Amino acid sequence: MENDGKKIDRREFMGKVGMGAAALGVFPAGRLFAASNRVLGANDRIRIGLIGAGDRGQDDLRHALKQPNVECVAVADVYSRRRDQVKGYLPNVATYDDPMRLLERNDIDAVIHATPQHLHKKYFLATLAAGKDLYSEKTLAWNIPEAMACRDAAKSSKQIVQIGMQDQSNGEMEDTRKWIRDGLAGKITMVDSWMSRNTLEGHGQWVRPVLSDCNPDHVNWDLFLSGRPKVPFDGYKFINWRLFWEFSGGNVTENMVHQIGWIINAMDLQLPKAATMTGGVYSKKDGRQVPDTFSVALEYPNDLLVTWQSTFSNSRYGLGERFLGDKGTIEHMSGSNDMKTGVYQKGQPHSDQAIGPTNYYPEKLNNPNGVPLKGENPGVDHMANWMDCIRNRAQPNATVEIGYLSAVACHMSNLAYKQKRRVTLEEAMAAKPEAWM
Repeated sequence: MENDGKKIDRREFMGKVGMGAAALGVFPAGRLFAASNRVLGANDRIRIGLIGAGDRGQDDLRHALKQPNVECVAVADVYSRRRDQVKGYLPNVATYDDPMRLLERNDIDAVIHATPQHLHKKYFLATLAAGKDLYSEKTLAWNIPEAMACRDAAKSSKQIVQIGMQDQSNGEMEDTRKWIRDGLAGKITMVDSWMSRNTLEGHGQWVRPVLSDCNPDHVNWDLFLSGRPKVPFDGYKFINWRLFWEFSGGNVTENMVHQIGWIINAMDLQLPKAATMTGGVYSKKDGRQVPDTFSVALEYPNDLLVTWQSTFSNSRYGLGERFLGDKGTIEHMSGSNDMKTGVYQKGQPHSDQAIGPTNYYPEKLNNPNGVPLKGENPGVDHMANWMDCIRNRAQPNATVEIGYLSAVACHMSNLAYKQKRRVTLEEAMAAKPEAWM
């Protein structure tokens, strides 16, 4: 076959035949994918591909290219404008509208995946079947059954998978885990967490303009839908997919997932027993389906309540978490927001670097001799961690299991919101397909 001038002999493909993944509806039975199967040393160049070249995907790509000995050889996106944008700073990169063609290349070691959430499972499974390492943006998948499929595939694969939950690599995680293990907080019965943002008047959060070339001539609409009902092209939904349940879990799976995953890792939590979520579309009436103002409560075994609240109408308190124990409080603050710009004072919203400290405050009633502490662990760069693990075949910081546990907590929350009631873990696991739309 020919691939942008690169001849590939299918008989020489070293990857896996996609029969197992075809059974999951990932790609047609019998289609072959290529793995490089190279053993990479410390000085070997890692050759990557990008699936999904929107803002987040290009941020990830630029960050990957800052790492030593990394080269991007191919990019896939259904929108020609985004492919052209990458061509502007990587003129030699091969481009495709169909990500499956990228996965057929035998010169790619690893793939960054940053598509809309309804496409996560499809390309997650296809990338592993192609024998390529994977950096997959959060949330792991669009609903619980798809998250389970991704987790199971990763467990049976030899590929290195890092989930794009950057806070898993920050130093505050290690500080918090140590303080909890050492018993400084005592019995923690509640974790309070929050994230707040604001936008200029008349501008809804996440609403992006539909440019003149965003039309069927420049967008592969059928590939974007991929399993969703076939409907006429809708540029607003294509650009602003985060606002609609059929493509996204909204703010819960875009932002809460980071902090819930952080809490899960810090406390070694498993799955919640039940979830409730109340709120609605209060900030901007712009046709969005997903709520912009709400409060989540997750009930965990062993007498623990985890809460998360968010609004898109106020940015004063930024984001953070408080672990409330009978002997002390562990507070992880990622910086209050600038009231003029709405972005974090200490760093940028999409930074892979930690932007706030962790502090411990003793509860004098039960810990009279305790002293305040400030976290000092420097942490590591999340993308660099993935690259290091590709070379040494170690487990990365944001494992698929953390991605799965946080995804289930998020999807339980959204299900509770849609059904306007408390939802148990058993009910969420048994939910019918239509419940997720």
